Amino acid sequence: MALPGADKIELRRDCEAIAVPSGQRQTLPAGTPMRIVQTRGGAFTVSNDIHAIFRIDGADADALGLAPPSSSTQKLQGPLTDDMVWKALKSVYDPELPVNVVDLGLIYSCSITESEQGGKSIAVSMAMTSPGCGMSNVLKADVESKLKRLPEVTDAKVDVVFDPPWTKARMSEGARLQLGMDFEDGPAPGLIQIGRF
Repeated sequence: MALPGADKIELRRDCEAIAVPSGQRQTLPAGTPMRIVQTRGGAFTVSNDIHAIFRIDGADADALGLAPPSSSTQKLQGPLTDDMVWKALKSVYDPELPVNVVDLGLIYSCSITESEQGGKSIAVSMAMTSPGCGMSNVLKADVESKLKRLPEVTDAKVDVVFDPPWTKARMSEGARLQLGMDFEDGPAPGLIQIGRF
């Protein structure tokens, strides 16, 4: 489960983590042995000696003896563009898979509107790979947080939807290849368009 060559490390301090796949928050005590499974989207997926998996936020990188990823604190400048929105969405990763939520086909719709308070508001409809996904609130909060860091954005709201149900046919070709999946479900639907109202 650990990355090839991933050495065992011990947490340097008590650290808040999210259990995967349950999504339950807990504190891992200093000295807990861990291996880093993946580092994506400004967060770390780690595994302990009994193969339990946890997500540790990039802001807690010091507990792993690392510097926080630059993506966890970076705020973009300039006018809001569709490309910025796509990059923000593609920086959110499923903690169990090395694939972002866009390439997994979880983003069903995205719209940008003028906010009543000034600035822009972004609304996203997003699915989960399973209706019982314990990580839905974590992924939802990640998307909202990353969208709120974009210039001009004053509000971002994600609705988790289950209709239509997610299937692997929604995944991009690259995601399917990365995960070693076949193409029997037909071609991926492609990127959705960002609506501007």
